[in-house]
Amino acid sequence: MTDPTPSGSAGPSVHRRSPLHEAHAAAGATFTDFAGWQMPVRYSSDLAEHHAVRSAAGLFDLSHMAEIGVQGPGAGAYLDAALAGKHATMPVGRAKYSLLLTDDGGVLDDVVVYRTEDDAFLVVANAANRDVAVAALRDRAVGHDVEVTDDSDTTALVAIQGPAAAGTLDALVVADRLQPETPLDELRYYRVLHASFDLQDVLIARTGYTGEDGFEIYCPTDLAPVLWDALLDAGADRGVVPAGLAARDTLRLEAGMPLYGHELDTTVRPAQAGLGRVVAMDTEFVGRAGVTPATDAPLLVGLVMEGRRAARAGYPVLDGGQTVGTVTSGALSPTLGHPVAMAYVDPAVATPGTVLRVDVRGTAVPATVSELPFYRRPASAAPGQKG
Repeated sequence: MTDPTPSGSAGPSVHRRSPLHEAHAAAGATFTDFAGWQMPVRYSSDLAEHHAVRSAAGLFDLSHMAEIGVQGPGAGAYLDAALAGKHATMPVGRAKYSLLLTDDGGVLDDVVVYRTEDDAFLVVANAANRDVAVAALRDRAVGHDVEVTDDSDTTALVAIQGPAAAGTLDALVVADRLQPETPLDELRYYRVLHASFDLQDVLIARTGYTGEDGFEIYCPTDLAPVLWDALLDAGADRGVVPAGLAARDTLRLEAGMPLYGHELDTTVRPAQAGLGRVVAMDTEFVGRAGVTPATDAPLLVGLVMEGRRAARAGYPVLDGGQTVGTVTSGALSPTLGHPVAMAYVDPAVATPGTVLRVDVRGTAVPATVSELPFYRRPASAAPGQKG
């Protein structure tokens, strides 16, 4: 999903503000321009917020994401044709990670699709790709019995991630402020349900981007500040803290999750990024003819590095004196205590256990090819992740 780092910034001339901007400023947030939005990159420290998510929970403002509604009797069949996955057979209340491809099979955006009603879906796209995704989905709706709406400006998104997330939401249920249509403990991983908060309609999903159990709440923009404060209050004695985009980036990297603009772009075919399972080749969809990569196309791998010097996007990956790949994301892992990175490398050196080197500003640092993710939370910490 969306690149949460300042490198994705749309530049100093854009200053869209989240409906939670005043709450962030009051909490002492440092802001960064990203994808046309001024968003909190941190409140206290990157490390403290990262560790809070792993040990308790972090509260994230994701209101910059794009929410696109798809409604109509042909909605499922339309999404099967517009995206590279099967959506018509999704039961109501399910979610699916999916891909919006170019005509020649490159990744135009990666999205999450929720089926909220028999004839209604919510497609959540990356902030930086909002206009591109909306335009492509509308163009592909021609000839289908559907309506595609851009609901981004009226929708806020708050995510709470970490072991204390479920207990925090339960406290709001006990207080009779949050009223889910079915019990929250029945909401499994990659599911969504209708609920109300302070008598206003919201959607609660369990789809996450940090490697931890957690929830995402879609709500009207004017409700977001009240919801934000309620979650912080309910989680205060559980260790819940606001967390910025910097922590979100290191969390998703440890979890081996791709970022659009780093691991994914229009030059990448899904199988190169380990996303071949997402593509439903037994359906007809835009980009199907070009979706298979060349046999010598670079493959996405994890790299576990020695020492303390982290690789950054664009650093060369070496085998002997030969460049065999390029780092797409890297950081010193706060959880693991050593540097990790993702990189596209030649297939011949993509086998886990292969020892390579990364050129870190002139120093060739040893790096071992690793399977992704780098971090997996204990199964006992994720009661909702069952299917």
